[in-house]
Amino acid sequence: MSLRVPPTLSVSLALGTLGTLSLLYVYTRSANSSTATPSSSDTPYPPNSIPSPVDTLLPYLTPAERSALPYPPDIFPGARDVESPYGSLRVYEWGPEEGRKVLLVHGISTPCLTLGGIAEGLVEGGARVMLIDLWGRGYSATPLLPHDTRLCTTALLLALTSSPLSWTGSSHTFSLIGYSLGGGICASFTAHFPTLVASLVLIAPAGLIRAHRFSALNRLTYALPDWVLEPTVKRRLRAGPAAATAVKPANAQGETVEAGGGFDSAVLSTSRPGVTVKDAVAWQVAAHRGFPKSFISSVRCGPIAGQHADWRRIGARLSAQNSSANPDAEAGQMGLQGGKVLVVCGRSDPVIDYAELVEDATEVLEGNVRFETCEAGHEVPITRGREVVEYIWDFWGREARRCDGRMKLWVTE
Repeated sequence: MSLRVPPTLSVSLALGTLGTLSLLYVYTRSANSSTATPSSSDTPYPPNSIPSPVDTLLPYLTPAERSALPYPPDIFPGARDVESPYGSLRVYEWGPEEGRKVLLVHGISTPCLTLGGIAEGLVEGGARVMLIDLWGRGYSATPLLPHDTRLCTTALLLALTSSPLSWTGSSHTFSLIGYSLGGGICASFTAHFPTLVASLVLIAPAGLIRAHRFSALNRLTYALPDWVLEPTVKRRLRAGPAAATAVKPANAQGETVEAGGGFDSAVLSTSRPGVTVKDAVAWQVAAHRGFPKSFISSVRCGPIAGQHADWRRIGARLSAQNSSANPDAEAGQMGLQGGKVLVVCGRSDPVIDYAELVEDATEVLEGNVRFETCEAGHEVPITRGREVVEYIWDFWGREARRCDGRMKLWVTE
């Protein structure tokens, strides 16, 4: 039997929390109702997860209907669905087998489509790339567990160990690229598995967002169960992920602004020019029953803020590496190749304040960081993907392609 909110309560919630329920604050780490086991009639296998559209939608569509989806399941090469006790995880892997291996991790509201342009650019430069849909996004299931760094780390390890190639082990390392929430996830992974990661690139990363960027009133939303929160979150997400941000958007002067605009309207793929971020998120709301739960749990439990300890671990290792008589030899044991972390941000990002990030990241990483910027907002990896790719190859000490001018236009041979 479904639960319904009484009309009077619905009105009260709509009037009293319309502007606050979607701005979910991240500091509370208490257990939440997303860990509850659903009724047996709704329980798929595994019993504590919600299946993705791989199981609930795709089997009932024709090939033409699949191709017409905002997120076609074959939009990238090398797709695989990794079965696990947490549910199925969608992974894509392609590029030269002997190329530099790169794992890319997306943000909180979109599937891996947001990093498709960067992945394709890296493959053009000779890299072997891996993209994943985080739990509850795209074609990955929703485990009914807190979506914290432990669960996110499990997703990365499942993707890595399911590859037909060796990404870890003796003489094998890979590079990590994380965007937004994915930046916080990748920083945490690097802090705990330093010998696996050859290079860390963070694009508009979460993890160090300051407390004043969150509304104090939003803490009250953690007293509400998911069945109360989900209708409001769904409405906000359908309107565009910027409307459901967990952060008070701000401009360069620190003034609160509207977060929509460029991010929601950014086109996700050159092969699907009519599909924007807003379209992909709205499709997830409609097609993936677990997506709102995963979104709420990620905001509550994910590495969005307060991750200074993990970042400091990275900084301390890099300082020790860089002070060694042979830094390159030390890289595999205690740090990263090149001795720095690359951070790329949009100059007008209303979600990740660039000035605050520079100050905080420089402090926790002990100065072992390189910053680059693009003329963009939070949609920087989508609209400025080529530019970001050039920054990455330059950071790695290689040129992906000959460029006409500095960081402006890629020229094909």
